[in-house]
Amino acid sequence: MSSDTETSSDTGRTVTVRTSDRGAATRGALLEAAKDVFITSGFAEAGVTGVVARAGASVGSLYHHFSGKADLYLTLFEEFQERQTQRTRQAVQAARAAGETEPMPQFLAGARAYLDGCLAERDLAALFLRGDGPPGFEVIMRDRLRQWARRTAALFEHEDALVVVVTGALAAVVQEVTLSEDPEAARRISADALAIIGGIRRP
Repeated sequence: MSSDTETSSDTGRTVTVRTSDRGAATRGALLEAAKDVFITSGFAEAGVTGVVARAGASVGSLYHHFSGKADLYLTLFEEFQERQTQRTRQAVQAARAAGETEPMPQFLAGARAYLDGCLAERDLAALFLRGDGPPGFEVIMRDRLRQWARRTAALFEHEDALVVVVTGALAAVVQEVTLSEDPEAARRISADALAIIGGIRRP
């Protein structure tokens, strides 16, 4: 069996690539191995040979699926962010379905889901916050923060000062919760911080 995946060529055309189930399994094993190696050793100290050894794959298979170590790291980041986006979107939709119309409770529902995701995938989330990533990764992180602020601005009907305050506060909470060495303390901080953010009012 095989599955279709869409990818863009250098010319800008969209082409269809047939990816076998075996190839997909190898790709998944390489990502899982890279995650373990990056978490254990850090990006700078991790090596491709360690990743393929842990995955039970070959160096050739790694370069078939990824361009190198940085590509593995960035793919892990993008897939984590996709899961986080899905979590927050579902939480906001659930709040709206329950009859919530005010932006702050909707924001808090999404924020709670995001923080829960950080705790559920704590080692991976912490990896991206420690500053040990490929060159240029800090720019990608800043771009993600700007995207997040734009989505929040739309939720709050572009009240810029309020958006700056709540997104800035939540970013600090994400950092503290994710890097905390005590998961239970992190959950308490998360709940308390969201209660405080929820008390912020429009000027």
